[in-house]
Amino acid sequence: MKVLYKTLLTAVVGAGIGAGGILLLPSSHEAAMQATEDEREPLYWVAPMDPNYRRDQPGKSPMGMDLIPVYKEQDGDSEAGTVRISPDVINNLGVRTAAATSGRLHLAITTVGYVQYDEDRLVTISPRVEGWLDTLHVKAAGDPVTKGEPLYTLYSPTLVNAQEEFLLALKRDNPDLIDAAIERLSALQVPRAKIEQLRRTQQVSQTITITAPQSGVIDNLGVREGMFVTPGSMLMTLGQLEHMWVIGEVFERQAGLVEVGDKVVIRLEYLPGQELQGQVGYVYPSLNAQTRTVQIRVRFDNPNGLLKPGMFAQLVINTQPRPAALLIPREALIRTGSQARVVLALGDGRFKSVAVDVGRIGEQEVEILSGLNEGERIVTSAQFLIDSESSKTSDFKRMSHSDQGSNGHNSHSHGESNHD
Repeated sequence: MKVLYKTLLTAVVGAGIGAGGILLLPSSHEAAMQATEDEREPLYWVAPMDPNYRRDQPGKSPMGMDLIPVYKEQDGDSEAGTVRISPDVINNLGVRTAAATSGRLHLAITTVGYVQYDEDRLVTISPRVEGWLDTLHVKAAGDPVTKGEPLYTLYSPTLVNAQEEFLLALKRDNPDLIDAAIERLSALQVPRAKIEQLRRTQQVSQTITITAPQSGVIDNLGVREGMFVTPGSMLMTLGQLEHMWVIGEVFERQAGLVEVGDKVVIRLEYLPGQELQGQVGYVYPSLNAQTRTVQIRVRFDNPNGLLKPGMFAQLVINTQPRPAALLIPREALIRTGSQARVVLALGDGRFKSVAVDVGRIGEQEVEILSGLNEGERIVTSAQFLIDSESSKTSDFKRMSHSDQGSNGHNSHSHGESNHD
């Protein structure tokens, strides 16, 4: 600043003499400022375009510019980027502050999921012999069935031959052949009652009726009467509505926070005001490469049938408390594309933006890994405006209402900020 002032003074003096002998001398205030700077010792020198470039003596910046000295002000403000704001402006802006405190961050992850059948209770119906569907007792997906209710009647030459072999073993009265024939019929899904009826009546049945192994509803019905089916083909599935799964999607960055046993609250759009309580039963080990999410599974009892397969649901996962860390209110954090900052309240109307390293982010609080100390006060409202004033390209004069028409000495910044 001293070098710049001398340069300007020389230029003005030369211009005045050349114009007709008029010499412009500095005012008494400017002379006092220069004398004050001559008496003070600079704290350090910084580059004009890069305040992070500091040196202990004068020199050149990496861009070839003269380094600028930084002096300790009379009011004690020596840090770059410090902004002074008058009390009435602080009141008009509604500036509020809060202290950085140590505590445990309680994270609640809000995500979406979808309802599906409990796969532990999902049964697939497939034939074990080839044949023709003579009668289909269930007509559409979604039809309810009870345990033991007929599902379909099958005509199969293989079943007819197995019955005839059983009758032949009975005529021969060979226990080994009888047992082998019974085992074959059982393996072909012939009910035990049907086998005993065949033993009594000695009459071969041309068809066999398959019944429901459990109560539930029909799903994935893919056959019709008269169709030819083969072993292994899926005819239908039976799902239960009393117990349902909700599959949630958790983002990759949050996957490490979710554990088995975490409490889960589910909300459904068609049931406003109602909540269902559950817990995480399983965290899937693989990541979906397209959505970059990890699936979790929550089991819910559904006695009233509120949950229906295919529904979308909102999940709130209450994770376990983490180790103690430094916490600040979430609204105090300023996030840019490459940096996170907060505005420190230094007292006496002084503020300064500082960079911080952020850990986990909750709904109300944020973990701070470095950049702050416990007990320091930070600004929680109007911080964006103050942060702008603390940046090196801001006009700090406009922070005081009394600056209008003056040289702006009531509101100033000492040095430049240390962030981008």
